[in-house]
Amino acid sequence: MRKAIITLLAGIAGLLACSPAATAQIRSNDPKPEIHADGTVSFTLNAPQASHVQVEFAGTRYEMTRGNGGAWTATSRPEIPGFHYYTFIVDGVVMPDRASFPYNPYTHSSSGVDIPEPGCEEFEVQDVPHGKVSMVKYYSKVDEEWREMMVYTPAGYDSGKKKYPVLYIQHGGGEDHTCWMFQGRTPNIMDNLIAEGKAAPMIVVASNSNLKRRDGVGLGGYNWEGMQGFLKELTGSVIPFVESNYRVIADRHHRALCGLSMGGGQSFYIGLRSPEVFGSVGVFSTGMFGGISQAENFDLEKEIPGILSDTKHFNENIDCFFVTCGEQDPRIGYTRKVIGTMDEAGVNVRFASYPGTHEWQVWRKSLRDFAPMLFRK
Repeated sequence: MRKAIITLLAGIAGLLACSPAATAQIRSNDPKPEIHADGTVSFTLNAPQASHVQVEFAGTRYEMTRGNGGAWTATSRPEIPGFHYYTFIVDGVVMPDRASFPYNPYTHSSSGVDIPEPGCEEFEVQDVPHGKVSMVKYYSKVDEEWREMMVYTPAGYDSGKKKYPVLYIQHGGGEDHTCWMFQGRTPNIMDNLIAEGKAAPMIVVASNSNLKRRDGVGLGGYNWEGMQGFLKELTGSVIPFVESNYRVIADRHHRALCGLSMGGGQSFYIGLRSPEVFGSVGVFSTGMFGGISQAENFDLEKEIPGILSDTKHFNENIDCFFVTCGEQDPRIGYTRKVIGTMDEAGVNVRFASYPGTHEWQVWRKSLRDFAPMLFRK
């Protein structure tokens, strides 16, 4: 049996190297972005040799103004609460902020700003018992190489013998297994919910669904056929590894699958078509129902056979089915339509929407509301 390779993430640091030309222009004493009460954010970058500097924040590019000593500044328009990516563009070179933690969305390194939202204290570190997050290497039978996943274990796991249920949680397109633990604030959310007795203690596993074949061609697609690679990875490598190396309750009622955007589509197809594996499914902001080009003419019964034609049997095979979407997300209309179809057929589905577009504050709230529904039977 291959042994687990585990690295405890007590704190993660390190920045992606910028190009030599760009790095030479930037000092290391840059202040972090300043968040104002009205939701605007001020950015400062020390680049005395630069001739043109911009900051791209929350999808908008702002011109920065040079001040005395080569300090460039800009202030954004008000943004909604939640997590927003930003990068600097120095004389045409895109780079993260060296004063901030580097995130990895969409295959490149970015920095992030988190604008607080009143009433969302559960997303922050609180004075409660804290779990542990580990970076784990396992062997993939699909990619035929060592890959990484991140695993949250609740407070008390290391000192006890208890077995736990598992929530498998999937990232969106262009992101990876780190995103739910960092941008998604999963450790904070789970620590706080468990401490308050709102959620059952559970293990949370974030795996990387960006697979490749041996010839280097990507595996994927927004349909059942496109899910086959990750289905094999999840059921043939990820779950067996977790159940061999962690104290878990290894049955369908104690396994749940959820995800955002692309991961929501994976949860929809794999979770609902595999009731022998997963008892609960969470689908957050998926484009499967419409809103993306690959989901035209969506047919619910065709995609999930029996959900409408044999609803009683479908309901008997699902412990919890939860769907969410941002209220300003282009997918919201399509999602509401599919929810209406399921409601009319008597499908046991719960639905929630939250203020926001296709972004992390919506997905944090989705996890916050989904976790307390799990493993209650």
